[in-house]
Amino acid sequence: MSTIQVKTVSAEYPVHVGSGLLANLYEKLPKQRRFFVLTSPEIWGLWSKQFLASFPKDERPMTLFLPPGERHKRLTQVERLAAELSSVGADRSSLLIAFGGGIVGDLGGFLAAIYMRGIDYVQVPSTLLAQVDSSVGGKTGVNLVTGKNLIGSFHHPLAVYADIDLLQTLPDRELRAGLFESIKAGIIRDAELFEFMERNTGAILRRETEALEHVIGASIRMKADVVGMDERESGLRMILNFGHTLGHAIEAVTGYRRLLHGEAVGWGMIGALYLAQTRRTVSAEEAIRMNRLIHVMEALPRFKTSAEKLVEAAGHDKKNRTGVRRFILPAGIGNAKVVEDVTDAELLEAANWVLESARI
Repeated sequence: MSTIQVKTVSAEYPVHVGSGLLANLYEKLPKQRRFFVLTSPEIWGLWSKQFLASFPKDERPMTLFLPPGERHKRLTQVERLAAELSSVGADRSSLLIAFGGGIVGDLGGFLAAIYMRGIDYVQVPSTLLAQVDSSVGGKTGVNLVTGKNLIGSFHHPLAVYADIDLLQTLPDRELRAGLFESIKAGIIRDAELFEFMERNTGAILRRETEALEHVIGASIRMKADVVGMDERESGLRMILNFGHTLGHAIEAVTGYRRLLHGEAVGWGMIGALYLAQTRRTVSAEEAIRMNRLIHVMEALPRFKTSAEKLVEAAGHDKKNRTGVRRFILPAGIGNAKVVEDVTDAELLEAANWVLESARI
C-alpha cells in the first residue's frame, strides 16, 4: 500500500492506494461513531460480504442505496437520503462512507456536506475514474437539467481508500473510461505518467496490479499537488478540467445516458486538441501522440447531436466568469494553460470536428 497526503488550506487527509484495503476498513475508521454506507445495488451485490466482514456485528453500518446513472445524481435523491438518515437518528457525530463510483462519491460528499450542516465522510471509490480523480480534492455536487455539478460544495473526506482489488470486477468499458482521466493527468501536468501509459498500455488494459497501481498513484499525486496549490479552483486547478468543457456538454445534450463521464471527457480532449492544433499551442507530433493514446484505449462510443447544441451547453460551464469563457488547452505533453479568448466560432469548429469523428 502507498499513501499520498492531500494538503490544502482547509483540510489534510490521506489517500491510501493498494490491495486488500476493504478487508481492513473498519480498523482504519474513527471509532465511537454510527456508520452509514451509501452505495449502489450493483456494488453492494458484488462486495457487501467483503465490506461488512471487517466490521463487528454490533457496529455494521446502515446501508443507503443510490440507483446507478447520472440521471439520479439530483437533489431529489439527496433529499430522500437525508430523510432516511434523519428517520434513523443520524446526528453530527455520524460517519458516512461513500462506497461506489464517481456518482456515489459526488452525491455522497454533498449529502455529508449539508446534512446537519456537515458530517464527516470517507471515500471508498470502486471505479478507476473515482480512484484517480473524483474521490480526491473535495468537490461534491449534483446535476441540474441545464448542466453537470451546478449545485455542490467543497467538502473534503477524512480519508480515501482506493482498493485496486475492486477494479477486477469492473467492466472493461468502465476501466477504459477511468483511463481517460489518467491520460488527462499526463497531458496537463505529468509527462512521465503519459509516457508510462504509452509504453504499458497492454499491461494496464490487462489490469496488471503493478501497472494499475503506478497509474493510480501518479494520477492522484498530480491532482493532490494541484489541489494543494489551488483548493477552490481560482486559478491553477482549472487545468484539471481539460476535456471537460465539451465533455460535460456532450453528457448534457445526450441526456447522461449514452456515454460514461470518462468517455465524454475523451471526446472533449479530442476537441480541445483540435483547437490546440489550430492555435499551435502544441506541435503536430505531440498532438499525434496525445490523440493516439486516447484512441488506443479502444473505440469511444459514437453519438450524434448538433454543434450548436454543444456550444450552447458549454455556455453553462462552471469555469466561465462574468461572460468570459475559460477553456483549457494543452501546451505540450505535461503542460496546459487556461485561455479566455476562445470564440464561439472556434468552439463551433472544434465541436464539428468531434461530431465528424463521432458520427454514428
